[in-house]
Amino acid sequence: MRRDTLLFDLDGTLTDSDALHIQAYRRILAPRELSAEDYRSRVMGAPNSAILAWMFPDRPVEEHAGLADEKEILFRSLLAEGALEPTPGLMPLLDWAARQDIKTAVVTNAPRANAEMMLAGLGLADRFPVLIIGDEMPHGKPHPLPYWTALERLGSTPERAFAFEDSRSGVRAGAAAGIETIGMRTSLDDAALREAGAAWTIADFTDPMLAARLAEDFRAVACPVDTGSRDRRG
Repeated sequence: MRRDTLLFDLDGTLTDSDALHIQAYRRILAPRELSAEDYRSRVMGAPNSAILAWMFPDRPVEEHAGLADEKEILFRSLLAEGALEPTPGLMPLLDWAARQDIKTAVVTNAPRANAEMMLAGLGLADRFPVLIIGDEMPHGKPHPLPYWTALERLGSTPERAFAFEDSRSGVRAGAAAGIETIGMRTSLDDAALREAGAAWTIADFTDPMLAARLAEDFRAVACPVDTGSRDRRG
């Protein structure tokens, strides 16, 4: 069966925003520290409810929502201070997908305000007809429901899709949904992503293996990525 759907996580997949998230979390945690390893293992891809429960186990659950709001306001203020850059190869890939009539969606645990601001900052606000927000659903990632919902809205099925994810929870969600999930080595290495369920991994969207698989599985007429170019804007 020909594939016709590409599903993308946002943070760490469409753009590398981890440094801004870590900075925002460190501000609300001060004077406590957040290590890079704790961020990768406990924060990346998780819903805010789980993150705040881990960070502030001694605080009443009723306070967690306020702390989450404070962190996201800090994150958006940091976003406003500097421009985001799309992951290398992303723009040519999306141009190719549009020419091939390939369906696309963003599936994220990020709050809607963050997601919409990031997509606008990347110049991608009108590129994705479907934006799935995990926190707005009964279950976010690592539950497969966000991915199943994206497929339903696009009129697609798991076997016709690829999913791109950089976190353990995101990879687990895509794999549990029955989608061939490609790990992005933004923060985690190949072994960690495969252990979470990634079928294979890439450094970014210029990877020649991705070009070959797209041409084969989507029956593309041309390779969508220029592996000799590192121009982030495509």
